Amino acid sequence: MTRLTADFWVQAYLTRLRLNDIPAFVTAHGDDTAGAVLVKLNTLNGQAVAFHREYDLMSGARAWVELAGGDERDVDAAIARQRDFDPDLWVIEVEDRQGRHLLGEDGLE
Repeated sequence: MTRLTADFWVQAYLTRLRLNDIPAFVTAHGDDTAGAVLVKLNTLNGQAVAFHREYDLMSGARAWVELAGGDERDVDAAIARQRDFDPDLWVIEVEDRQGRHLLGEDGLE
């Protein structure tokens, strides 16, 4: 199975969000080829959730799971710690009062 580059996946994700009228921004540009992607969902009420992908060794499945959630400042601190650990990390901030991030849709999971 061919893996998509990080840059290609990010651009496709941003396009899908834009088509659903969900604002999103790249706040950290990681490695174009193999950088990990972290998605911050900002609900514009002082709360946020950060998601990252995990690989299940038993099933081989990849799933988006919550890295941090709660007060936006705490989520931003968790993201900063991840960026200190992984300078190739992409960070995408999604802003949606309804909490939509589309990560569970086909092609994004």
